[in-house]
Amino acid sequence: MTLNNYGTIKSFHALVNVATLLKEPIGSTRDYNIEDIADEKGGSPVTGPVGMVRSQSGILVRANLTTRVEMDCSRCLKPTDCVVTITIDEEFLPSIDVNSGLPLHTPHDGSVFVIDHNHILDLGEAVRQYLLMALPMKPLCRPDCSGICPTCGANLNKGPCKCHETNIDPRWAKLAALKKKPVQAVTRKRTPASREMKKTHGTATKA
Repeated sequence: MTLNNYGTIKSFHALVNVATLLKEPIGSTRDYNIEDIADEKGGSPVTGPVGMVRSQSGILVRANLTTRVEMDCSRCLKPTDCVVTITIDEEFLPSIDVNSGLPLHTPHDGSVFVIDHNHILDLGEAVRQYLLMALPMKPLCRPDCSGICPTCGANLNKGPCKCHETNIDPRWAKLAALKKKPVQAVTRKRTPASREMKKTHGTATKA
């Protein structure tokens, strides 16, 4: 799956007609693979098992799903695929009584998931919402991603840039210059005063 220009996941639909299940006793079940019910051309971007249970109020859906979401690496900004796993546990409420055909009082403010008037349960919106909550805050193309240079924007995964050599903080310029100078050994010269002190010290020792 991919994010659109507004940072949201593109629409996804997984449709099941639950009219028969709604007529069955509470506790009746159905099992699916989301790949089989996804209304997607070229195959489903989401995989995993889906279980449905007839509840007192509607249909309880439980699913463990996995997908890949294309995101930008938070360090180097390179597009990367992130594996995202979600666990859905939601109850879908019918909008039409399956026996009488009369409308039911069901909130349509987005606070609950609703089965449409044709008794079609669309799992897509629940998948979209759960995926948005499960997306990583700082996706990485790899754990040791070096990111980009804040000055020139070069991808440091491809090698170091030259900004650290040319752009030196003027406050550290003198220290940088010292770092480049070769280290020279310091030779101590003996002065007449030091020789005289050595003689005096030797005489005092003999005494």
